Amino acid sequence: MKNLLQTIAKELVDYPDQVSVSEKEEEDKIILELKVAPEDMGKIIGKQGRIAKSIRTIVKAATVGVSKKVVIDIVE
Repeated sequence: MKNLLQTIAKELVDYPDQVSVSEKEEEDKIILELKVAPEDMGKIIGKQGRIAKSIRTIVKAATVGVSKKVVIDIVE
């Protein structure tokens, strides 16, 4: 999941070397924290959050067999 999110994000931004993904596991969920350059926030979020929603949908589809909920946080 972490690698998938990182690959998607790197393809969308102008500064792929500043993309990083950290993973935290809790009891009932997995939190993926996506960090990008401040200049790239608009490209990751998109108009009305459409790109962010699409990214979350793709990652959710890739985690069908996982029993925990996957949450993606996008930060600068």
